[in-house]
Amino acid sequence: MSILLAISRAIDAINARIGRWVAWLIVVAIAISAVNAIIRKAFDMSSNAWLELQWVLFGAVFLVCAPWTLIVNEHIRIDVVHARLSPRVRNWIEIFGTVFFLMPLCVVMLLTSIPFAERSYAINEQSLNAGGLPQWPAKMLVPLGFALLLVQAVSELIKRIAVLRGDIDDPHADAELPPEVAEAEQMIHNLGPDAGSGRP
Repeated sequence: MSILLAISRAIDAINARIGRWVAWLIVVAIAISAVNAIIRKAFDMSSNAWLELQWVLFGAVFLVCAPWTLIVNEHIRIDVVHARLSPRVRNWIEIFGTVFFLMPLCVVMLLTSIPFAERSYAINEQSLNAGGLPQWPAKMLVPLGFALLLVQAVSELIKRIAVLRGDIDDPHADAELPPEVAEAEQMIHNLGPDAGSGRP
């Protein structure tokens, strides 16, 4: 297990570093969007290439930063239900979800997106819009993103099993509930058996 945990730490470090760097592309996309808007309003000019670059950059952040999101435990789940379960049950749910949902999804996406991207590259696929960008770089992001996510899923699986075995502490055990979850918990408490009865 110590070897597997070392592999997991290496995967986490690589994906976290990639995520932190790629996340800055959002700032680039915002800058491009602002400049495009100013030029369009001030000079009545526009460029399909710059417009398409915005969604390519957003796609890069969405796909390539997904593993980092998983590392920092910010992925979407039903937190109101999840927070009410015991740590052991939560870990088993994470293992089940990783093995039967996340990993199969990544494998299917890789098997379908690699030929998809290869065909686009082989024909040097271009945008259908005049003056647009080549399409294959954007399509290459799909297998890249899911490959990184699959590797991260392996890392998360190793950590969940290690936590259940008692080899490591749960890295997310002390995480505070998000504000929206805490608010939902309070609403559920207020709608308890005494809600609406007029009793304090």
